[in-house]
Amino acid sequence: MATITLAEAVKLKSILTKRIHELEEEMRRVAFTTVEKGNTPEKGPRTLQDVEIEMDEVRLDSRTLDRLMYRANIDHNIDFQGQQLAIVEAIELATQLRAKARFYKELASAEKEEIQYGFSESTTIYRVALFEPEDYRLKALQTERDAHKLSNLINAKNYSIVLAFDDSKYF
Repeated sequence: MATITLAEAVKLKSILTKRIHELEEEMRRVAFTTVEKGNTPEKGPRTLQDVEIEMDEVRLDSRTLDRLMYRANIDHNIDFQGQQLAIVEAIELATQLRAKARFYKELASAEKEEIQYGFSESTTIYRVALFEPEDYRLKALQTERDAHKLSNLINAKNYSIVLAFDDSKYF
């Protein structure tokens, strides 16, 4: 059987999803026609049944690809910062690191001390950061670097894993 890498499978999954949407649109087009009363409708090059059969084949391939990808993402590990992480866990960690970096950047942009208007007419009220914004700027940079490094490790691993799947129908 033909094989593809996990990285190619990720791209193919997107192509299959798009193809299913295209086939749904084609089914809508070939399912109906307009004719004058008493005339026989002209049939196009493909019938509703033809498109439906192709859609079922693409959906089966999509499910098969999902199963192979999920299994690979569970069975293969990545070494990151001294930990062995299943790819699925590494993907989630990379997502979490990006979210963490975004939040750290938000804290880093805070003023150490700023006047709060509208709270009191006779007393000056301050909003005071109980942390050092610069520390969080540095944490944001490091967390972003970690997320990029992990994403690169995932991507490299995806190119090293081979799945038994024939993609010749789609390329």
